[in-house]
Amino acid sequence: MNVKFRLTLMSFLQFFVWGAWLITVANYWFETKKWPGVEFGAVFSTLGISSLFMPTLAGIMADRWINAEKLYGILHVLSGIVLLYLPQVNDSNTFFWIIFLAMIFYMPTIALSNSIGYTVLKSGNFNVIKDFPPIRVWGTIGFIIAMWITNLTGNKALEGQFYIAAFAAIFLGAYSFVFIPKCPPAGETNANAGFLEISGLNAFSLFAKYKMAIFFLFSMFLGGALQLTNMYGDLYISEFKNVPEYANLWVVEHSTIIMSISQISETIFILAIPFFLRKFGIKKVMLISMIAWVLRFGLLAYSNPADGLWMIILSCIIYGMAFDFFNVSGSLFVESTTNSKIRSSAQGLFMMMTNGFGAIMGSYLSGIIIKTYFTLPDGANDWKNIWISFSIYAAVITLLFAVLFKHKHNAHILKEINH
Repeated sequence: MNVKFRLTLMSFLQFFVWGAWLITVANYWFETKKWPGVEFGAVFSTLGISSLFMPTLAGIMADRWINAEKLYGILHVLSGIVLLYLPQVNDSNTFFWIIFLAMIFYMPTIALSNSIGYTVLKSGNFNVIKDFPPIRVWGTIGFIIAMWITNLTGNKALEGQFYIAAFAAIFLGAYSFVFIPKCPPAGETNANAGFLEISGLNAFSLFAKYKMAIFFLFSMFLGGALQLTNMYGDLYISEFKNVPEYANLWVVEHSTIIMSISQISETIFILAIPFFLRKFGIKKVMLISMIAWVLRFGLLAYSNPADGLWMIILSCIIYGMAFDFFNVSGSLFVESTTNSKIRSSAQGLFMMMTNGFGAIMGSYLSGIIIKTYFTLPDGANDWKNIWISFSIYAAVITLLFAVLFKHKHNAHILKEINH
């Protein structure tokens, strides 16, 4: 089986697992279980809490002690087993702890999948900048197809979404043991090594560099913006069913499919990343991403499922640029600034800042802010002002990044990724 095809299928299944439930869990929580809304932010915080330590820990293990593809497979099987149990839970507190366990196993696999992809491509003398994005784009396609399956099978608000994710995760775990090329640890300790190198924590030395420290800091802020979309996007459209003039619209009934336009857009912008990175460099690409977040939230503020549907669709299209120019380009940038001995650890740090600290910040603070300032007397959400506040947040981050991140673009540095 062709190496790039193996990685493509791995990427497809990696995000299929996530897409089966991530966007629709809010519907399960609010519509089926009818659990308290104030506690929902805690569910998304599990992504962040687990990403505080697991991606980095798994990265250290893959760099020093165990083949990355084996660790990757073990983690997916364990996450699948936990997801199988999730539908049996009947109280919100237990649901939090079970999904937290599932995320402890799942979240490090995102960074590991990047590391495995880079390792396999480099060992096969492929061009990482050219060949990785077309492989990664199939992860987005997997996410889309999972969303559609969940919605079209009637599982958008039911426990079936977790079964779909569980079986895909277990299959991917088994697949990685058999079909993913070996990715042995690359770290070697010399006789004069210090504590950080011996312990595998030397990737943290990246924080000592001003440019990398600022990059990781703003990665955290953008990670918070991403969680806002995941948490509230589908729910926002679904709640139009409570407005008589919109209640029976196809858009409202199939909100998950509408939201999947965001992922469809990703497939286009992922393929554009090599051009934009070479032409403009990481700073301008990140700024484009941040401006896209401002527009993403701003358009949603004034949209509706009827005459304002075009704003929802345009917002979803813009999301592709907002997400990819930050997430995928950021991963490639981290790869370009590290050596192979700390590849997995460095990718784990990037995950820690985005899906760790960023996700926690986005989950908890948004929940508190919405409850305190944007909940109407009848208990409904004031969506217009919610989205406007998110847009202002993204605008402030954009201005600060433009001033504080010092980086001179050099197209030649991207060639180093391939060696």
